[in-house]
Amino acid sequence: MKWLSKLFRSGNNRGGTAGNRNHQLIGDENMVWRAPFRSVDERSRTQKEKEELDHAIALSLAEDSKRPSGYRWQDKDNELARSLQDKNPPIYPPYAPSVPQYNPYGTRICGGCQQDIRYGNYLGCMGTFFHPQCFCCRSCGRPIVENEFSLSGRDPYHKSCFKELAHPKCEVCHQFIPTNRAGLIEYRCHPFWSQKYCPSHEHDNTARCCSCERLESWDARYISVGDGRSLCFECMESAIMDTGDCQPLYHAIRDYYEGMNMKLDQQIPMLLVERQALNEAIVGEKNGLHHMPETRGLCLSEEQTVTSILKRPRIGGHQLIGMRTQPQKLTRRCEVTAILVLYSLPRLLTGAILAHELMHGWLRLKGYRNLNPEVEEGICQVLSYMWLETEVMPGFKNMPSTSTSAASSSTSSSSSKKGGKSNVEQKLGEFFMHQIANDSSPAYGGGFRAANAAVNKYGLRRTLDHIRLTGNFPL
Repeated sequence: MKWLSKLFRSGNNRGGTAGNRNHQLIGDENMVWRAPFRSVDERSRTQKEKEELDHAIALSLAEDSKRPSGYRWQDKDNELARSLQDKNPPIYPPYAPSVPQYNPYGTRICGGCQQDIRYGNYLGCMGTFFHPQCFCCRSCGRPIVENEFSLSGRDPYHKSCFKELAHPKCEVCHQFIPTNRAGLIEYRCHPFWSQKYCPSHEHDNTARCCSCERLESWDARYISVGDGRSLCFECMESAIMDTGDCQPLYHAIRDYYEGMNMKLDQQIPMLLVERQALNEAIVGEKNGLHHMPETRGLCLSEEQTVTSILKRPRIGGHQLIGMRTQPQKLTRRCEVTAILVLYSLPRLLTGAILAHELMHGWLRLKGYRNLNPEVEEGICQVLSYMWLETEVMPGFKNMPSTSTSAASSSTSSSSSKKGGKSNVEQKLGEFFMHQIANDSSPAYGGGFRAANAAVNKYGLRRTLDHIRLTGNFPL
């Protein structure tokens, strides 16, 4: 509007004579237009001033249309132009031969309602114009009236809505995960379950499920097993609580071995025990490698007295109550005294531990002596993994060449007795397989990967024969 005021101040000092043409600068300094020739005799000074005013109004609006997009509130300039036009109605239309005429009614289309922006305030964002009430948050749908907002692509959001949408929340405390000292969002994420949580929950005594490893959410309490362990409700659904309940599963896994021509000739006792009893039994063993920090199964070769779970506990509040135990003296009749398994674990995890410990028993009964931990634990993990495959993926055909259909039929029948596996149990089985395959320990993880590669290449029987002869896996 600066040039408009200059035009008003200088308008009364300019005169005109017949045959003389004046060059007038209009709007942009690079645009020079010739004013139409009119003599002083043909029109009065008043008429010329009105014509100049019309030029000023038209070109003011044309200049406004060239302003860069962004938040732009158009109010005062239009009001001033309209008021001047009302006071001095033009006799002649504005003269601007090649400048596009700017019509304030209908030249801007609202990006929200797709209607003309006729009058009043408007705003521009991302090259598009909006009525103030039409510039709305993509998430909540309410108008954005704050000076600051967030963009995702071309979609606008309230800053609070965008944070709710994009900022990760902790799945334990359900709060926004805070930033660290460097201003970055830092969180922990479980490699299988993708559970995201604040790093602080690893050190604030938040309970972790002893089976699936997920942290306890603040809105879903875990069950306290009573020996320092906690169990989530999903794992509790299929948990095996006492020795009697575990017998069908134990016999099904023995049948699985028999189906692969790996029959165990001795009747090996199997007991479900508490954590303390298992740890005491480990201390009594002279030999053996145990997976720390948590041992969940043991193949005993020494005579011991072990306290087993006689009667399953029941849930009382958020803990197990009413459990009955019984001490049992185990007598050595062969190379294997008994197999011990931690109680209150899900059926598939209990079965995987049994398959692992039975392989220890089979190796000892068949005379495999002085194997290094990587070889013995590795081949035992392979048998555990193979049994899980038959449970989680019944149609999976990664069976040894000596196997028969009896193995899969016997184990699948144990599932059908309970009405089949639920989606929850299926996912747990996949997690236990993931645990075996991605174990980072040299004996259990490295040993499994080496043993599994040998079995896949040469078959289980040839791999076992090579171990008997050399004490190592075939290359």
